[in-house]
Order: sequence, then C-alpha cells, then structure tokens
Amino acid sequence: DRVFEGRCCRAKPIQYLQFAAPMPSGIALNQGSNDWAPTVWTKSGPKGKAAKSSTEVNAARRAGYAVDTDKKFGAGGNQSSHSVVPNSKKLDENGETFRHATVSHEFKTALQQARLAKKMTQAALATAICEKGSVINEYESGKAIPNGAIINKLNKALGVRLPKAKA
Repeated sequence: DRVFEGRCCRAKPIQYLQFAAPMPSGIALNQGSNDWAPTVWTKSGPKGKAAKSSTEVNAARRAGYAVDTDKKFGAGGNQSSHSVVPNSKKLDENGETFRHATVSHEFKTALQQARLAKKMTQAALATAICEKGSVINEYESGKAIPNGAIINKLNKALGVRLPKAKA
C-alpha cells in the first residue's frame, strides 16, 4: 500500500490510498476458449453521386471490390412508379369527368343560417366542434367533401338538424 499526498485549492493536504489489487488470471479472463475473430477495418466507399460516377466504379474494380451496376427502370425520369396506369385505355375512352361529391347548396345555406342564429363566428363554431376554421369555411362555401362525423358535431353544436349534405 502506498500513500500519496496532494493539495486541493488552499485546502489541507489530502491523502489517497492506492491498493495494488492482483490482476485477474487467464481463467478469470476466459482465455481458455478463444472465440475472438480478427476485425478488419476498411474505409467506407463514397456516398451519393460520387458512388455512381464512372471513375469511382473503375477505381473500386481496380482495388478488387465486387462491383454490381444495374440500370434502373425509369431512371432519371421525374415520374412516379405508378405512372403506368393499367386501365388507361378505359379512362381515355370514358369522356365523363370525375369529381368528389361536395356539400349541397341547401346544406351550406342552412349551416350559415344556423350559425348566424346562434350568433357564432366561423372560428367560434370551429372551436366548439374541435376542428379548424378552414373546415367551417369549406362547408359554408360548398367546397367541402361531406364527412358524417363533422356533420354530426355541427348538428350538436348548433342544436339543429342540417339537411342532407351531398349534392
């Protein structure tokens, strides 16, 4: 055992004790079975565009790495993978325009009248039904796609039975 003396910022000398503990032996370190495999660290290859350049690919081939290059379908195009529509011929033949069903004219006027009868602003009604103000604005302008849950909330908050929503 050894005793060291040290000083700490105008304090009295501090004594440290150092114990010389014996190092663990081979069996304690589990050296009886050596299951360790050597780890080889290699520099990672280039990332992004640099990995795709022909000079980097040729350098990797010269270094002896296995290089696999594939041409991807539709590569370089700004198209989604769903751009090829299997039923596009049927869609082209059908001249009908498809639109979502929006709220009817009777619904939007009834909603406006019920809200004004309660002396509520669009923002106050939106807060009462826990929705955004833009939702009420869309319903009153006739642009909203009817949602049964929102319509039920409107009926409860306004205390009226609004007419059928779909046009």
